[in-house]
Amino acid sequence: MSVHALYVMAAYAITAVVLAGLIGWILIDQRARKRDLAELEASGVRRRSDKTSKP
Repeated sequence: MSVHALYVMAAYAITAVVLAGLIGWILIDQRARKRDLAELEASGVRRRSDKTSKP
């Protein structure tokens, strides 16, 4: 392999690792936010955009 091909393959590998890390971070954060919302809704806190719970 030439030095250039090694450089290109390393760049693609680093990019793939970074993208996989970002996707994983987003999925973990999404689960945490859904859990937070479920806890808030279970405690009686409602969203301001929820029009059905008007007294």
